[in-house]
Amino acid sequence: MKNRQTIIAWLYLLPLLLALAAVAAWPLARNVYFSFTDAFLDNPTDYGFVGFGNFRTVIEDPVFWGAVRNTLVFTGVSVILETVLGFAIALLLHRAFAGRGLVRAAILVPWAMPMVVSAKIWEWMFNDQFGLINKGLIWLGLLDKGVAWTADPSLILGTVIFIDVWVTTPFMVLLILAGLQLIPEEIYEAAEVSGVPAWKRLWSITLPLATPAIGVAVLFRTLDALRMFDLSYVLAANNEKAMTMSIYARDQLISFQDLGVGSAASTWVFLIIGLIAIAMVSLLRLDRSTG
Repeated sequence: MKNRQTIIAWLYLLPLLLALAAVAAWPLARNVYFSFTDAFLDNPTDYGFVGFGNFRTVIEDPVFWGAVRNTLVFTGVSVILETVLGFAIALLLHRAFAGRGLVRAAILVPWAMPMVVSAKIWEWMFNDQFGLINKGLIWLGLLDKGVAWTADPSLILGTVIFIDVWVTTPFMVLLILAGLQLIPEEIYEAAEVSGVPAWKRLWSITLPLATPAIGVAVLFRTLDALRMFDLSYVLAANNEKAMTMSIYARDQLISFQDLGVGSAASTWVFLIIGLIAIAMVSLLRLDRSTG
């Protein structure tokens, strides 16, 4: 009976496994395969094997390490800001007030918009001549003239992080709010009756019980940020000051038509993100077992 149930379960999973093999496993395998060749996009069938030469080419390229640094800085700063803001906003939306449902729906609008659309909107708002951001700062007396936020190499990465925080904080709010709603109200009522102050209820009850939801939100958001391509590419194209690992791999593959090096760069991106994902999952499991 147990063997029969196992067979039935595998039969139900078979279409999903076939779909994953078609859209994920096979392209990944082909990417790894081409990373060991000297193939070019103009004639991908004419190639020879070069071993680990493409991997060394990527590793020895300072532009690649600049892209890695930009990606890690972008991921670290944006995820921290989004987590803090997401937790604070989730606490506010968790409380009962008039129009709470409407506010919850409205706050998801930035996240629901396509990233390319959001990037173009903010590109216009940050325009140094007629953008609303510069006009507002000049009106407040904080600037004497407009600043080219998306053209200044020293400001572009910070601008990208700012826009990403605006776009993605609602995602963190959604996941953290779901975790807060799972906390029984009886715990808060008992603590309030016992005279526990609000700050201590937040520190001793809310934070520990919401930690699993926060951990999952941070994990998802970190993996998404490490793959970031569209926002930075729309605002800065291949500007090295805002180039991410994904943009670097795209440039090698599309701009330079180098299928071998581009595939090797993509493989390095996959390995780096995979190692970070494994480390984060291990930390989450460790925290859960410790708790």
